Amino acid sequence: MGRKRSSPVTQLFLWIRGQSTKVKIFLAAVPLLFSLVALKLLVKDHNHFFIASELIHVAGISVLAYKLTTKKTCSGLSLKSQELTAIFLAVRLVCSFMLEGDIHTLLDFATLIFTAWVVFMIRYKLKSTYIKELDNFPIYYMVVPSAILAVLIHPYNTHIYISQVLWAFCVYLEAVSVLPQLRMMQNAKMIEPFTAHYVFALGVARFLACAHWIIKVYETGGRYLFLVGAGHFWFSVAVFAEIVQTFILADFCYYYIKSFMEGRLIMRMPV
Repeated sequence: MGRKRSSPVTQLFLWIRGQSTKVKIFLAAVPLLFSLVALKLLVKDHNHFFIASELIHVAGISVLAYKLTTKKTCSGLSLKSQELTAIFLAVRLVCSFMLEGDIHTLLDFATLIFTAWVVFMIRYKLKSTYIKELDNFPIYYMVVPSAILAVLIHPYNTHIYISQVLWAFCVYLEAVSVLPQLRMMQNAKMIEPFTAHYVFALGVARFLACAHWIIKVYETGGRYLFLVGAGHFWFSVAVFAEIVQTFILADFCYYYIKSFMEGRLIMRMPV
């Protein structure tokens, strides 16, 4: 019998894998650039990017809730990532109530409820299926630097000081909250579908949020970075945090799409 030929999709990904780092960066940048251009042309109100991002986050955490309910296992999920997510969502909700309530407040509240339920299930109901040994990224590596940076660099506006610091804190913490989940998946090497769907949803959500900032900066010729913050670089750091979070998830999204196109339900992370 002849050897089974690989599909064109597999051959494409193998070709990409064999390219140099510079070529890979270029190949990743081209579709992202086209996506940004398409979003700019098609979406007139850029605030919709944030709404879409938050809706996708709600959808992603709903997938986890479905998994915990039907599969009765939390294997592969990082409790630390969920706790960090709950922290920054709770802080952002406090800030929203202090500033002004809107659709973002409602979506954050829904996401927090789902996240708190996931944390409860992992900690208590499904504790026996939680692989603590693989979830070994120290939380204080993210919370402490985020808090210090928030005190040093935060928006300067007419609102009370504590709300300015808290808002900056949740922006910085959100940017790194997924790291424990990525570390856990790297440790496990294999990722089951529901966890993969959730993390991919986070990647798409962060791309949309990042697209908002990039388009704003482009439209103002870079001036938008310094419109708020009275020269204290708040917007610059906030945009950088969004970009960092997007790039943190970009590598995972590549392997997710690769596995999906190849028809594999279980993702295998590179060593």
